[in-house]
Amino acid sequence: MGETTDVMGQGSRSRRVAVVQATPLLYDTTRSLQKLADLTSDAAKQGSALVVFPEAYLSGYPKGQDFGVSLGIRSPEGREEFRRLYESAIEVPGEATEAIGRVARDCGVHLVVGVIERDGGTLYCTALIFAPEGTLLGKHRKLMPTAMERVIWGSGDGSTLPVVASDLGRIGAVICWENYMPLLRTAMYAKGIELYCAITVDDRDTWRSTVTHIALEGRCFVLSACQFVPATPLPSGTHPLRSPAAQDLIRGGSCIVGPLGQLLAGPKYGEETILTADIDRGELARAKFDFDVVGHYARPDVFQLEVNQQPMSSVRFR
Repeated sequence: MGETTDVMGQGSRSRRVAVVQATPLLYDTTRSLQKLADLTSDAAKQGSALVVFPEAYLSGYPKGQDFGVSLGIRSPEGREEFRRLYESAIEVPGEATEAIGRVARDCGVHLVVGVIERDGGTLYCTALIFAPEGTLLGKHRKLMPTAMERVIWGSGDGSTLPVVASDLGRIGAVICWENYMPLLRTAMYAKGIELYCAITVDDRDTWRSTVTHIALEGRCFVLSACQFVPATPLPSGTHPLRSPAAQDLIRGGSCIVGPLGQLLAGPKYGEETILTADIDRGELARAKFDFDVVGHYARPDVFQLEVNQQPMSSVRFR
């Protein structure tokens, strides 16, 4: 399983990166963690130094569920469905993050993983960044859940917008439709993001144009990892949301894009796969020669952005 594109390699400057398009086991954190370990190992064997998993990979995106909610009404069945989601979510840090860290360490890779995080009574759609030593380098909580997602997820704040340094470049993650928030993108560009991990469950044809625009706008490499959830059950277990219809529930579309908008791998639809590309950091400087959106192409005398990076808490103890 997998597909590799080598279009940027230039000797020792070339490093391989990977996006994983795979099916999580909904509400089954243990087996999803094992599958994550197996797929990370597969990507590492292909020479990947950075491996990116989709939004909500642990432990699944309950696409199609309404959790028994309509205007002014909640149902007992919906509360029970939320309980299942809540109990399969992970704490950060916690046992699951220790397990993911061991995977990163055992495989010797940087690892970006989309998870459902549990904090108190609230769930968050979160991206985690791990070092090859297994250290948790950063956590990003989705700032703005989309539409019905607001029923089950809370909103992050500006304290979880990390861009972390690595020997591959500066790594950050932006989740799904956050990528349509121009001020958020600008903040990430200002933090010097070079490996922009756009993790998602958006499988529409328009997603390719979205990540291509981001690569061109930010003059960065964009690694977009999307889930694949087929219409028919997998041998490893059924998915409660799968329809008997032929159409896949989430069809994929993962891809890797270079800083001048060139497609380096993908998009791939309709199957689980690992897409890889060999990238050269020299392309970043070559791309910014004529366009640096927060540098020589900015107009701070006309436009300025203020980012509040303080944690926002409803209760403060003094």
